[in-house]
Amino acid sequence: MGKYVIFLWDSFKVMEWNNERLELIVKEYYIVSAFGQGEIVEKKSRFIAQVFPIESEEEALLYIEEIKKKYWDARHNCYAFVLGENNEIQRFSDDGEPQGTAGKPILEVLSGNNVHNTLIVVTRYFGGTLLGTGGLVRAYGGSAKEGLKNAVVKQVCEGVHFGLQTDYNSIGKIKYILGQLNVQPESEEYGADVMMQISMAKDLFGELQSQITDATSGKAVFSEIEEAPFYREVESFL
Repeated sequence: MGKYVIFLWDSFKVMEWNNERLELIVKEYYIVSAFGQGEIVEKKSRFIAQVFPIESEEEALLYIEEIKKKYWDARHNCYAFVLGENNEIQRFSDDGEPQGTAGKPILEVLSGNNVHNTLIVVTRYFGGTLLGTGGLVRAYGGSAKEGLKNAVVKQVCEGVHFGLQTDYNSIGKIKYILGQLNVQPESEEYGADVMMQISMAKDLFGELQSQITDATSGKAVFSEIEEAPFYREVESFL
């Protein structure tokens, strides 16, 4: 049997039918690259969300223990985290709240927004008024979103890494093209020629290569072109 590909543009996913098996491959997703914190207040209860990038379950559990020690006087420290290229590992805890009202809403903020390798812990200081099931779900989910809004989030997409060699006469044209496509060289070396190392999103590579080839009459040399994940910072998330 051959391979058939179905594109689901709205969720950035590709489904491949190969060897009588349907595989779902996530082509684009998000990660947290730096800590974030957010807080909401509902009927005098404080919900403090803290967001961490993580690489293992052990790291997530260490953060959770640190927060429990820091906020030892809080009523609840509920959490959720996801790990893996396709979020194969998913864990959550209600930490004494009614089942399904805390950890799961936090997890749904992560999975629903295609966020990977991230931990969110929401600490609750009880304000004296019961919020009910619906109120708790909204509060824990809402505070988790506030935390993510204040974290540094990057989009992970298909990318390419390559070298670009050019003479000094063409460097001005090349830098103009790079600027127009919002591509920044990772490094530049100036010798007999100029040598750049560049990483960028794969979907723009064909256009960049064509423009540079035309602008330099084919004198610019692309080398060591390799596919690699590309990390693009997101200015406004959620």
